[in-house]
Amino acid sequence: MVVAAGRLPLVEGSPLDAHVATPREIAERIAAERRGRPFLLYRAPGGGQAIVDLGSAGSRVTIGRRPGSDVALEADHQVSRLHAELERVGADWVIVDDGLSHNGTFVDGERVTTRRRLRDGDTVVIGNTTLVFRAPSEGSITAPTVTSIRPSPVPALSPAQRRVLVALCRPYRDSMHALPAGNQAIAQELVVSVDTVKSTLRALYETFELEDLPQNAKRQALALAALRTGLVARRDL
Repeated sequence: MVVAAGRLPLVEGSPLDAHVATPREIAERIAAERRGRPFLLYRAPGGGQAIVDLGSAGSRVTIGRRPGSDVALEADHQVSRLHAELERVGADWVIVDDGLSHNGTFVDGERVTTRRRLRDGDTVVIGNTTLVFRAPSEGSITAPTVTSIRPSPVPALSPAQRRVLVALCRPYRDSMHALPAGNQAIAQELVVSVDTVKSTLRALYETFELEDLPQNAKRQALALAALRTGLVARRDL
């Protein structure tokens, strides 16, 4: 594959996509966030999640298909042997591709022609691999995208629980990148009290075994798990 200048190649979804995450991978992401140091998150073709802690790296990180690269993407044949580099500049990280690669390096859809400073949440596409740069101390992303994989059988819900679950998932009618509905919005839609919504959600967190997740991650994990298991279908929204 040869990529035309400035054109973003076709790649799989973001490594933050909920449908590809396992509970263990979610825990690894949360631990990386809590360390407060910059890191790269990616999923190699045909492989699992990988997290590269840049806080413990040197001032230069190589990315390429060579096995000896700091970020070795050996299975991605669209990646050059030495494709790009990350350089630490003070407290920041800069990605460099000044002709190193054959197919180019893209940050948020734009081709890197020399160097580009990375900001929290930037998506980097190299070959057929998507990497996300995280700098938790910058705080530009409120929470990682999370999900939980439920074992079978799918849990049985009461009619009241299901109504709350459908209302929680309502924003996903138009986009899977939405955020779940808040307690007040759910209460208004169902004409119940906010306390009723909260107590119902607590019961649902236990049912889906999500109670150990951080508070700001539970809602999205619950909504995405409901959609994945089919308890809430798109036609319900």
